[in-house]
Amino acid sequence: MKIKTLFSCILFFIFGIQLNAQSPGTQELFVSSEFTPVNSFTQGVEGPAVDKDGNLYAVNYDHDGTIGKITPSGVASIFLELPKGSIGNGIRFSNEGDMYVADYTNHNILKVDMVTKNVSVFAHDETMAQPNDIAITKWNTFYASNPDWKNSTGSIWYAGKDGKIVMLEDNMGTANGIEVSPDNKKLYVNESVQRNVWVYDILKDGKISNKHLLIQFPDYGLDGMRCDTKGNLYIARYDKGVVAIVSPEGKLIREVKLIGKKPTNVAFGGPDGKTVYVTMQDKKNIETFHTDTPGQEWVRVHKQ
Repeated sequence: MKIKTLFSCILFFIFGIQLNAQSPGTQELFVSSEFTPVNSFTQGVEGPAVDKDGNLYAVNYDHDGTIGKITPSGVASIFLELPKGSIGNGIRFSNEGDMYVADYTNHNILKVDMVTKNVSVFAHDETMAQPNDIAITKWNTFYASNPDWKNSTGSIWYAGKDGKIVMLEDNMGTANGIEVSPDNKKLYVNESVQRNVWVYDILKDGKISNKHLLIQFPDYGLDGMRCDTKGNLYIARYDKGVVAIVSPEGKLIREVKLIGKKPTNVAFGGPDGKTVYVTMQDKKNIETFHTDTPGQEWVRVHKQ
């Protein structure tokens, strides 16, 4: 009996370790793995965003002009086809649960009713080179980056609740990643080619002021970025194959190494908001890793 008891204890100990290693609370932090298969998206994979039920959405699943939906368990499908000629980039969810999509080919910000899947034009301006990525405030107002890749220039645009869109700043570098701080007092915008991350004060009327440099990187490119609840920026470093985590003071906290080399954007999800999804242009898929702080957008969406 003593030998059997000892053997049972050993088995319990071994399997207990294995089960514990697989539990969500003990997953290793900052280690990336593939969430969707290679080539499940096109090279235009972008705009990850997570709804309040934990479903992940990203543009150009299977073929361009689509929005893909991936359940928390990893089951992927086409959620909808965008109107003819439209191709999405950044995606965000409003406080009401509607999806907003930057449609860069038709110079739109599109609004998607998540129940009916009806797609309408929320904001439009032909003079924009392209709405690339979008950020949303707690007041459901929007900021959009507008890069002109051919000329390595760009600008920042603002849209109110009524969809009226105006340019806030011109003569920038290639404006790309854009994000609002957790307290809704700061706007962050990066320039891909120039490798700068700028920070602005957000005024009561939505305008921006007091532009100053948060951080400049010496090499590689910058793409989409998102904030966690501490205000740290998670920045996709295109061609370097990492997500850089930068503090609100502009200090590089760490770099999370990815499997692919060309990350285009990031989003927070998972049961506690600490799962980071990264869209990968070169692998045409999505990677994921776990962090120690939930994303600010995840918290906002779950307050709906």
